Amino acid sequence: MSFGKTTPILRIFDETKAVEFYVDFLGFKIDWQHRFEANFPLYLQVSRGDCVLHLSEHHGDATPGSALRIETDELEAFQQQLLAKEYKFAHPQIQAMPWGSQDMTVHDPFGNRLVFTNAICV
Repeated sequence: MSFGKTTPILRIFDETKAVEFYVDFLGFKIDWQHRFEANFPLYLQVSRGDCVLHLSEHHGDATPGSALRIETDELEAFQQQLLAKEYKFAHPQIQAMPWGSQDMTVHDPFGNRLVFTNAICV
């Protein structure tokens, strides 16, 4: 028995703010977007490397305030990239966690928490 990768769905409420955060700040790219008709809610996929996220304006797709952990082997370099952008809504810091990993938490404009981690646990 095997399982495939997981693709989390995060609730968003504003396309412009979502693109500013996920694309301009975090460096994800938009893979595709879908609307059933003009002025309908947006559903899109963003990715950076092997990390794939779905972002949805659809009511009921996800709960604001969700949290997820994203592994990276370049946590310090990623933090420096983010800090260099001088994004006024986030100045992420790396924390040493009691279980052995180094984590950097950022919150999107919709209350979702993304924890970037080197996932080295003891």
